[in-house]
Amino acid sequence: MWHNVRILNAISNTCMAVFIIAVVTGVIGWLIQKPVYALQTVKVQSSDGKELRHVNAMTVNSIALPNIKGNFFTVDLNEVRTAFEAVPWVREASVRREWPDRLIVSLEEYQPLGIWGNGGQLLSTKGDLFTVNMAEAEEDYDLLKFSGPEGSEREVLARYKEFCKRFAQIHLVPKEIRLSNRYAWSVRLDNGMNVEFGREKDRNTISDLMDRLKEAYPQLAEKTGDGIESIDMRYPNGLALKLKGKLPISSTQRNNVAL
Repeated sequence: MWHNVRILNAISNTCMAVFIIAVVTGVIGWLIQKPVYALQTVKVQSSDGKELRHVNAMTVNSIALPNIKGNFFTVDLNEVRTAFEAVPWVREASVRREWPDRLIVSLEEYQPLGIWGNGGQLLSTKGDLFTVNMAEAEEDYDLLKFSGPEGSEREVLARYKEFCKRFAQIHLVPKEIRLSNRYAWSVRLDNGMNVEFGREKDRNTISDLMDRLKEAYPQLAEKTGDGIESIDMRYPNGLALKLKGKLPISSTQRNNVAL
């Protein structure tokens, strides 16, 4: 083999190529570690172009920036994203490099809709549960109340949107949506009235009950004013009405509620 010039030339060329690659790799590695490529700026902005409402320089400096390691070339963008998503009020972060020494971080903040359960977490407009300073949230937002079994957040949010549309037809606004551990629905409205719907027997249960309530409520409101404390819709063909300070009144006729 050692007398074969062609093989010797091939081995020589291969060794030379490996040597050149090693040298080039070493030079590149040395260059990218130079201070000139150190990150100088981390620009934080809102993903929708609006001003960030809750994320500020203090929280970014204390939580996110200490976890950014490396320079323009070596920084791990996934680690940076994770660091920013650990900042309170941040729902999602995206990160990109901008030559020669800058990172651009775009943040989406949570938009709270209401307090979930016992008050330890908030439910966002997208159905996420998150934890922030509750006093800050209550100061900045008119928060609703929601509750339900673990994992039911998006189902409760979807039902809330449906209730908003249906109750608007009788000029009422849901302020609290409750889904019990037995999966029974109840709603508290802006006039203080509670409505019990019970468990869903099929996909049309709530819709049918809302149709019945839509028919009966104008008559009830006209006769009682703001005196209704609660309405129980868990009757096959009627409802039970409780007036403030009085015993419940029941009716088995859908369109004829006697007071």
